[in-house]
Amino acid sequence: MTKPPVAESPPAARPGAAWQAAGLTGAVLFLLAAIALSLAVGAKPLSLAQAWDGLVHGDSAAYTIVHDMRLPRTLLGLLAGTALGLGGAVMQALTRNPLADPGILGINAGAAAAVVSAISFLGVTSFTGFVWFAFAGAGAVAVLLYAVGGGRGATPARLALAGSALNAALFSYVNAVQLLDTASLDRMRFWTVGSLAAAQDYTVVRVAPFVLAGLVAALLLARPLNAMAMGEDAARALGADPRRARIAAIVTVTLLCGAATAACGPIIFVGLMVPHLVRALTGPDLRRLLPYCAVLSPALMLAADVLGRVVVRPSELQVGIVMVVAGGPVFLYFVRRPRRGMS
Repeated sequence: MTKPPVAESPPAARPGAAWQAAGLTGAVLFLLAAIALSLAVGAKPLSLAQAWDGLVHGDSAAYTIVHDMRLPRTLLGLLAGTALGLGGAVMQALTRNPLADPGILGINAGAAAAVVSAISFLGVTSFTGFVWFAFAGAGAVAVLLYAVGGGRGATPARLALAGSALNAALFSYVNAVQLLDTASLDRMRFWTVGSLAAAQDYTVVRVAPFVLAGLVAALLLARPLNAMAMGEDAARALGADPRRARIAAIVTVTLLCGAATAACGPIIFVGLMVPHLVRALTGPDLRRLLPYCAVLSPALMLAADVLGRVVVRPSELQVGIVMVVAGGPVFLYFVRRPRRGMS
């Protein structure tokens, strides 16, 4: 007896897809608003019309303010925010730890330790010097992390524990160098708290290729990391190589966080908060989560930078401090909330 055809009901994913589209639209609007405010807000406030006029017209009275000071700062915030948000999302997927931040594996700390050493012992002051020392420090920590974490037998838990130990040791070293070398302290203190204030055109031009390369690498890792979330045996059955994916993920995080740290200093909590917020909308699938993070992370970075320019006028609060103040309570909330894995 032939069974009657079953009417296809609308899939439950349709409302989710609508919410995701609305969420992405909201994230883009938030990013555009943050960019506009970043160009308009500062020691000399500009209206949005004046900021736009200074952006597009060379004879505008606001042209120098916008192009020489605020545009490089805004572009650097876009790049650094994107790098830290993607780095956090990849790290959370790698460690299967929803509380992971780019600092948890010691990558930011390695970059910071190398740059502080270059400033104090070698007199390096330019971004050109910073970026290569940052990559060297981040890369050295990544290799050490892989070795300490167990090499081929590394597990997410062992990576997280090894990274936490390295992170604490390296930041202790950074603080010790700052205390012992008072001559270099002034040069290091704004960099080590995280700031966009020193952004220049050349900084943006030199950091952009590294961030773009990291962006592409992160997007390519979405499928293998999705497979690894189901367990290593399942990942192998799906054609993924867990060992290669793990190494590629660490290299990607090194690239993203090394570039951002060299340009802005060690800024935390961007990579923790944004993936959490996005995951509530997209679920754990990195193919959807990573593009959202690439939009929302720079928006959060720029919003924090704008807030820092406003709250202590006529002075300025560095974006790294704003992120610590804002991110600390959020981190405590995530810690106290019942754990539900990565879903």
